[in-house]
Amino acid sequence: GVAVTAVDARLKKVLGAGGVSVAYDKLILATGSDPVRLPLPGADLTGVVTFRDLDDVEAMVAAADAGGRAVVIGGGLLGLEAAYGLAQRGMAATVVHLMDVLMERQLDESASFLLRAALAERGVETVLGAQSEAIVGEDGRVAGLRLKDGTLIPCDLLVMAVGIRPNTALAAEAGLKVGRGVVVDDQMRTSDPAVFAIGECAEHRGVAYGLVAPIWEMCRTLGKVLTGDGTAAYEGSLLQTRLKVSGVDVFSAGRFAGGEGCEDIVFRDAARGVYKRVVIEDGKVAGAVLFGDAADGGWYFDLMRQGAAVSELRETLIFGQAITEALRGT
Repeated sequence: GVAVTAVDARLKKVLGAGGVSVAYDKLILATGSDPVRLPLPGADLTGVVTFRDLDDVEAMVAAADAGGRAVVIGGGLLGLEAAYGLAQRGMAATVVHLMDVLMERQLDESASFLLRAALAERGVETVLGAQSEAIVGEDGRVAGLRLKDGTLIPCDLLVMAVGIRPNTALAAEAGLKVGRGVVVDDQMRTSDPAVFAIGECAEHRGVAYGLVAPIWEMCRTLGKVLTGDGTAAYEGSLLQTRLKVSGVDVFSAGRFAGGEGCEDIVFRDAARGVYKRVVIEDGKVAGAVLFGDAADGGWYFDLMRQGAAVSELRETLIFGQAITEALRGT
């Protein structure tokens, strides 16, 4: 219950509210991140929330209990989870997304198309390529979202799920090197050798991660470093994503969109709503996106992480681990 107000790196002390002062030999910053709030007119209206902490969730649940309409700005993983949850609680939910592809950091256009259809079946409407202009209010409460093209989407609740920003305020005030996040090396050490940073507040090799798997990898590395393992090093994370919205089976990892020097192996079964795309580069799996049947996501991810040669598996690779191994007699 004590808010830290400052870090005195010279005296190696953490200062907190109410005169609290705690000395340290080693300090770990795990200050996380803050939700981005779009600076739209009307953003301070009652009924406009982010999706980040327990207070936000309680506000969303209360709004859903009252019924009505919800708009979620942001078609990423968190925004879709928010919209689906609100729809499940009885609200008419609409996702407004700036890009033309849902979850563009994890999905390609084909998978996004299938996801839109699956969400529609679950009561979530999506509006893509839409730029928000202003939040419209009535008697101090949110009443709708107006888009740049003049479209007005009525709502009783508006959720902003447009990203996060590393919380670097304490680090910057303490004189530590800060970029997008608190800059750390492979041992999670900041520009001060006695101070470390992990999690969403950290920036490693120019990347600030917003998923939990890399955070656990950082923690394991830091644990080894602090207990005397001089060889421990965090070299960055290969990311995988599984969509947690109930009934929608989606997996994505690596360079799923391909690019120069890559080739795609694609499987489509429109009737079953199944789409698979495996990207190969230099005879190895570079990325994968699966929709409707993601059972082999872990296998593709392991092949990627191991850098395994898959040229001999090419003819069966898209059909998954069981078929590939059965045909190879392994």
